Amino acid sequence: MKKNTYDLIIIGAGPAGIFTAYELLEKGYEGRVVLLEKGVSIDKRHCPKDKTDVCVNCKPYCHITTGFSGAGAFSDGKLSLCTDVGGDLPELSGAKKVQSFIDYTDKIYLKFGADSKIEGVENNEQIKEIRRKAISANLKLVDCPIRHLGTEKAQEIYLKLQEHLMANGIEVRFSTVAEDFIIEEGHIKGVTIANSKTKDQLETLYSDLVVVAAGRKGSDWLFNMCQKHGIAQKSGTIDIGVRVEVRNEVMESVNNVLYESKLIGYPAPFGNKVRTFCQNPGGFVSQENYDENIAIVNGHSYKDKKSDNTNLAILSSHHFSEPFNEPTRYGKMTAQLVNMLGNGSILVQRYGDILDGKRTWEHELNRSNVVPTLKDAVAGDLTSALPYRTMTNILNFIAALDKVVPGFASSETLLYGPEIKFYSNLVTIDENFETSIKGLHALGDSSGWTRGLMMASAMGVMMGQTIIK
Repeated sequence: MKKNTYDLIIIGAGPAGIFTAYELLEKGYEGRVVLLEKGVSIDKRHCPKDKTDVCVNCKPYCHITTGFSGAGAFSDGKLSLCTDVGGDLPELSGAKKVQSFIDYTDKIYLKFGADSKIEGVENNEQIKEIRRKAISANLKLVDCPIRHLGTEKAQEIYLKLQEHLMANGIEVRFSTVAEDFIIEEGHIKGVTIANSKTKDQLETLYSDLVVVAAGRKGSDWLFNMCQKHGIAQKSGTIDIGVRVEVRNEVMESVNNVLYESKLIGYPAPFGNKVRTFCQNPGGFVSQENYDENIAIVNGHSYKDKKSDNTNLAILSSHHFSEPFNEPTRYGKMTAQLVNMLGNGSILVQRYGDILDGKRTWEHELNRSNVVPTLKDAVAGDLTSALPYRTMTNILNFIAALDKVVPGFASSETLLYGPEIKFYSNLVTIDENFETSIKGLHALGDSSGWTRGLMMASAMGVMMGQTIIK
């Protein structure tokens, strides 16, 4: 076999790509595998903001979103252990089957050092009370069991996985970006690659089997590849919203019972789906940088380091089909507008100021009970940038959530923006995750079928077992 010919090429070393390779090793796969990663190894990933306190816009990519384990390495590290959370994979493969793979994958995480404690499985009477309040507010509570890795512990776990793959014959090419597919008569034949730092063309890698697991960061690239090569896909949803931050005392009744409360509503007047996502008790609001100089807000939660605040996302789902069907582009333009008002930084505004029709000023933040954990966020006016429909959905959802968690709609509650989830294109795949191109498979968040660590990881395990068949 030639040096640049492989039995399998995996694009992206996020959870889906990692667990595809891991499961192949577990099942004794003897083929030659290469794992391509745009960023660096996890032990070399570091955000300078730890020392600078402000984002320095690392080039050529953000270390929080790019590198071995993808955005998962620097996330809050929560594994959702049920099929109600994490995307649409259960619709493709069946909820019972997917649940069995979640349980199987969870054991792998435990093997590599995950905390054995599961959040949200006790205090049944208190959970019932939270659900009763949610129902009275026309919200649905999804009380999914959570295994919390923690941001710093997640990095330790993925480092062990990285070392395991490399020690057992998986070739990992860092600072390597897949530029294009080589397709002949409807069959995948390989990929062209380049150095992600210098942009220099490297070589062509050949294989009749390619797995794309490019993550949320690579969803736009995959969308463009699908358009260029006629790979079947359909427009999905785009989630646009804010990261909300309140004092821990406000969320105490939920944090102590569920750790993460996943609430869904369809507020008037538009009836769009609005949901909470990624709740971080004692957590920290963070910034992620994407291509085209887009700054996105997120949240982290450590095992050992805690703040006085809880943060969570509130996301409004939007679907576009005709005549416009590029939701990722819409999301990027929205983000760029918010970033413009923040002069390139994340915007923060108090809930009460929004209701009063005014912007927030820095001196007003300084005298509030809620001290921002994102120190370089810029006080301003989100309503001048976020779409009216999105903002209306979020404000009405917050008012409803206040009935479940009294004090949530305090005038001092902080809203950071933009928080946007780029997983809009839904690639058409069969039960083996194969696309309309023979031999080309799509996994994880970039495929549009998963949203989050566990579901992407489980999909990778399923892919590994499919290859072995």
